[in-house]
Amino acid sequence: MQKVYTKIESIIGNVVTVRAEGVKNADLALVGKSYANVIKLDNDLVSLQVFAGAQGVSTTDTVKFLGKPMMVSYTDHLLGRVFTGSGVPRDNGPALTENMIPIGGPSVNPSKRIVPKKMIRTGIPMIDVFNTLVESQKLPIFSVSGEPYNQLLSRIAMQAEVDVIVLGGMGLKYDDYLFFRDTLEKGGAMSHTVMFIHTASDPTVECTLVPDMSLAVAERFALDGKKVLVLLTDMTNFADAQKETAITMEQVPSNRGYPGDLYSCLASRYEKAVDFEGAGSVTILAVTTMPGDDVTHPVPDNTGYITEGQYYLKNGRIEPFGSLSRLKQNVNGKTRKDHRALMDGMIKLYSAYKDSLEKKSMGFQMSEWDEKLIKYGKMFESQLMDLSVNIPLEDALDRGWKILCECFEPFETGIKSELIQEFWLYSDRKDLH
Repeated sequence: MQKVYTKIESIIGNVVTVRAEGVKNADLALVGKSYANVIKLDNDLVSLQVFAGAQGVSTTDTVKFLGKPMMVSYTDHLLGRVFTGSGVPRDNGPALTENMIPIGGPSVNPSKRIVPKKMIRTGIPMIDVFNTLVESQKLPIFSVSGEPYNQLLSRIAMQAEVDVIVLGGMGLKYDDYLFFRDTLEKGGAMSHTVMFIHTASDPTVECTLVPDMSLAVAERFALDGKKVLVLLTDMTNFADAQKETAITMEQVPSNRGYPGDLYSCLASRYEKAVDFEGAGSVTILAVTTMPGDDVTHPVPDNTGYITEGQYYLKNGRIEPFGSLSRLKQNVNGKTRKDHRALMDGMIKLYSAYKDSLEKKSMGFQMSEWDEKLIKYGKMFESQLMDLSVNIPLEDALDRGWKILCECFEPFETGIKSELIQEFWLYSDRKDLH
């Protein structure tokens, strides 16, 4: 039988405290008519965070503990739907109550994981060719405010060769939420997408629930044999919401005011990325904005220790330097035999182009080789780096060869002679301008 308590000890921000017994951490409760969850236990003093905020809650309101953690419905009816961070329909559709599953459970035992070995195609050359996304990988997109990271995520959502997309938005401007919804509907991707959206005007506590909601649903889809891609934006907003809760709870702050368990908070979510043997997989791409473009900020700094590389989004494109997919070697040797050699050769030449560009800006005399590099660099940026480029991996590799043929002689590329003989376009030096 559920016990009802009628005396609230204190109300601080969105956190209320009550004396109760037999309560577990993360249990769900009703404070008045609002849902809340247990976030701290101190003997019989229980702290609860109210999802809708504590405004309007009085010390005489009833508190009823439900004896279960926060749950979300898992069903195929999720697809095409939009929910808030607490699982309430945002799209005016019916509430889903069947087959409820708990959120925030443990990640899969590392010894039971399969070595990632399958590529996820996105149609974006800077990912597919140079930093391949691999099934069950966890990767952040490091960016700064103003960069088109939400536009990049929406393109990936529409083009990634996966069965299910789970989009978790945290602290989104309402315009950004509408952009995601409208873009996916027009692109025909909404039918295999489920969205959990927290906007900047929603209660802060719901922001902290979005990753757990998204990942709980993704994990069940994966266990049913689906290839799932989880897109999260923005994990810095998630960390800031955690910081706000920690301040309310008067926890001892760590670096820049963030809670001391920030690493664990991030790792417990990212480690949900997994490939299940005989079933599906969960892959995570999560935007992490860097305040002041500072990669040493606690959120990107901790993230870098957890994840398997990162994409740097800068000046509207994914930068080849700094971006890294640590698992790409597991797959890009199995795509096409020229993939790895072409990737290495083009990045090496692009690095030389950057040196020539700096040399030119300083007024030094340019050699014939420098002019070739500058021509190459501009073509590389416009035809492969630009995020508007949308072509399959094989076409991107062919385009890479065409750019090399347009700018260099075969011996100048540093690519193995047997690959040059097979892929060099001796009779097709087509102008790509």
